[in-house]
Amino acid sequence: MNQMTTQGLSKADSLRESVASSISRGREAVSAAASDAMDTAEANLTALQNDLSDLKETVAKLVSRASDEAAKSAREIAGQVSTAASDLAEKGANVASVATDQAKTLITELESIARRNPLGALAGAVVVGVLVGMMGRRS
Repeated sequence: MNQMTTQGLSKADSLRESVASSISRGREAVSAAASDAMDTAEANLTALQNDLSDLKETVAKLVSRASDEAAKSAREIAGQVSTAASDLAEKGANVASVATDQAKTLITELESIARRNPLGALAGAVVVGVLVGMMGRRS
């Protein structure tokens, strides 16, 4: 009987050792998997940080270029508007100068006509006055 007890104990011990060995191997496997996962996660996090940094630089360059282009376009438009306004002012001054010269010429001509034919000038003034008066009554 003693032998049976000894065999039972050795089987139990063997079973315990087997279970303990399995548990130990399981712990080691879980520890190794966790370590690998941590290493992979750390590498992925570092890569993600680098990608975000690169994206930040790219967006900053894009915004800088876009603002530079917008400022350049605004300057070009301002230059074109300034040139157009300058041209318009110059043309307006030329038109005013020509109109002034023509008015002076007309006045000089009317004075000349009035000096050569004073009665005709007086009759013309009366006719213009009558016409203006008639137009005034209708309004």
